Amino acid sequence: MTDTILIADDHPLFRQAIALAVGRVRPDALIVEAGTLAAAARSAVEAADLKLILLDLKMPGAVGYSGIAMLHAERPSVPILVVSSVEGHAAADEVRAFGAIGFLRKDSDLATIEAAIAAALSGAALAPQQAGEDAPLETIRQEVAGLTPMQLKVLLAVLDGQLNKQIAHSLGISEATVKAHMTAIMRKLDVRNRTQAALVARSLGLDLRH
Repeated sequence: MTDTILIADDHPLFRQAIALAVGRVRPDALIVEAGTLAAAARSAVEAADLKLILLDLKMPGAVGYSGIAMLHAERPSVPILVVSSVEGHAAADEVRAFGAIGFLRKDSDLATIEAAIAAALSGAALAPQQAGEDAPLETIRQEVAGLTPMQLKVLLAVLDGQLNKQIAHSLGISEATVKAHMTAIMRKLDVRNRTQAALVARSLGLDLRH
């Protein structure tokens, strides 16, 4: 069966550039492109023999690092390599905290991108946790990364200030189901109410608008 590689980026020209790099590394791969987070999540679910996801953080439907968390929840065994123009020295550590295997800047040269794709496809291990990393914070990040796709959607809606009735309507589920998801989210994040859940998620940069 042909390996599938998902390229999720809202800029067609950059998708072409990444597709070129993929083609050089894995010429026989089936390349699937997505321009929004919703389309990427759909493709991640439907793609057969998905081997790698190449993801931009700045996509329609994505807020902060939510794209990584969402796609990781959909296909936890598939490596996610972030290729983005996000600034900040902490970006590489943050993307790993939410489930990605690594981070590349968009201005990296083609050879660097090709090498990273090849390493990801070969099953390169996650970079080790840096000395001095706050253990409780890392644990919470892992819990957020472990939320189900629907739980993430509910949490992002809470971050957006939506009430349970609004969340239920937008996601096509009942209010009782929203409450059940919120109960599970609060248990996983070890908080007592939705406000605390939102504060925890915000403190981790989940709603950081890049």
